[in-house]
Amino acid sequence: MSKIFEYMKPYTGMILCAAALLFVEAYSALILPSYMADIVNDGVLTGHVPVIWRNGAIMLLLTLLGVLMALIAGYFTAKTATGVSNDLREAVFRKVLHFSNAELNRFAVSSLITRTTNDITQIQSMLMMAIRQFIYAPIIAVGGIIRALDRSTSMTWIVALATFVMVGAMLVMFFVAMPKFKMIQSLIDRLNLVSRENLSGILVVRAFSTQSFEKKRFAKANKDLAETNLFVDYAFSFLMPIIMLILNLTTALVVWVGALQVSAFQADIGDIFAFLQYAMLIIFAFLMVAITFVMLPRAVVSAERIKEVLETKGSIKFKENPTPLPKDFKGIVEFRNVSFRYPDASEDEDNVLDGISFTARPGETTAIIGATGSGKTSILRLMLRFFDVTGGAIFMDGIDIRELHKQEIHGKIGYVPQKAQLFTGSIRSNLLYADKDASEDRIMDAADTAQAAAFIEGKPEGYESNVAQGGSNLSGGQRQRLSIARALVKGTPIYLFDDSFSALDLKTDALLRAALKKKTGGSTMLVVAQRISTIMDADQIVVLDHGKIAGLGTHAELMKTCDVYREIAASQLSEEELSK
Repeated sequence: MSKIFEYMKPYTGMILCAAALLFVEAYSALILPSYMADIVNDGVLTGHVPVIWRNGAIMLLLTLLGVLMALIAGYFTAKTATGVSNDLREAVFRKVLHFSNAELNRFAVSSLITRTTNDITQIQSMLMMAIRQFIYAPIIAVGGIIRALDRSTSMTWIVALATFVMVGAMLVMFFVAMPKFKMIQSLIDRLNLVSRENLSGILVVRAFSTQSFEKKRFAKANKDLAETNLFVDYAFSFLMPIIMLILNLTTALVVWVGALQVSAFQADIGDIFAFLQYAMLIIFAFLMVAITFVMLPRAVVSAERIKEVLETKGSIKFKENPTPLPKDFKGIVEFRNVSFRYPDASEDEDNVLDGISFTARPGETTAIIGATGSGKTSILRLMLRFFDVTGGAIFMDGIDIRELHKQEIHGKIGYVPQKAQLFTGSIRSNLLYADKDASEDRIMDAADTAQAAAFIEGKPEGYESNVAQGGSNLSGGQRQRLSIARALVKGTPIYLFDDSFSALDLKTDALLRAALKKKTGGSTMLVVAQRISTIMDADQIVVLDHGKIAGLGTHAELMKTCDVYREIAASQLSEEELSK
């Protein structure tokens, strides 16, 4: 919980105001039994009506004062709880935005969603109760004991016994529930994961008719969560009956012992009534704490999960004083003996990339091809510093990219990912995602170059047409073309295309590549591709085989010198095309 206390510091003033108001509320509640005792002793038993009216009026005013203080304190408490939770969500979201792929893989997206939503909601609910109960309840308990002793010392053992039993019951419940609360949050992660996979892959589920299997998988995750929740609910269901039993036994003992003392003329009836009320206040104070304790274990677990995210150190380290890129930046990209393996890879696994060396120059297209799993996409991810190289170095205009600020790296690169990711909004908002200040002419020019203008303008609303979540209302080819157009709107000296033409037909592919050559002729182009027809005209082709360079050259050169390239070509091109 220490991390949560850090986020509570800006709200110290509100908490202190709430504490002062709660003190007044508690004080008004504590002096009410004294006035009631005076009504009984000096009014009812003596028949002195003015005492009854006067003390009754004071009690009414004190009650109204307590209600007013409670309302204002509730406002400050709510502002504090919601403010802290809002700050935590923003902090977690900002932290996740700076995570590298290694950290994202460590936590999993489903778990990060749970931590940002459910876990912080648990903390907010806990703070709402804790700020009030941990201030109000101790004042009531301590003040009640002091004032009860002032009325009668002979019955103190009753309150002490009741308090001891209640504290024992709460501690037992706390230690029984804590391990289960840890399990609950992990099981919520699991349920979110299964639900997310089912919803995102619903078409695959239907295509393979595996609905029954997925139902069983979801049912198991749901049942595990329900059973764990049920255990916790069963455990805490014993707490309230125990407290009510203690409350009723305490009342009976106070009345019994008090009656004996009154009959022996050792105490006044009013004092016994006052002591009984103080005993109830003390027990209710512990009851408030008990209710808070029900929520505390889960909130503690949630706080630890939030702390784990916030204190995670990124695997990608950026310099505090990075080297600036030259003003006449050209866009020369050099891979010098680069090796790479994923952070969580075991020692006996081979490197994903090993000894990669090539140079991509402005005005040239460097294509990367190879079998699935040969490391093509990894080269582009290393270029963007989504991961760091484990050997060698990558240079931009002669500067190691590890010496550069990440914003400078990303600011010089237009990236088109393997999976065309679009965002909810309009076509225009997705294109402006690369540069919110882009002019209308630049947007239309980028769409035209990406061969997207025709289908955009064919829509009734044109560039204002709606884009559903993930671009689900567009075809794969349309998503890819919009993704390419978005990168072109950015207008950068380096472009990375990660198999970005796979969903296009051959005619559109050819037209797009020709338009790109004309539009980005002075830029450095790195193109990952599966189809040889897409990269035949590249200035140089890097052929990968099991993470190593098997060939480097033009199409014609590789057809003569590289067996791996010839095998790929033979599987894709006709005899006539191979003979050229």
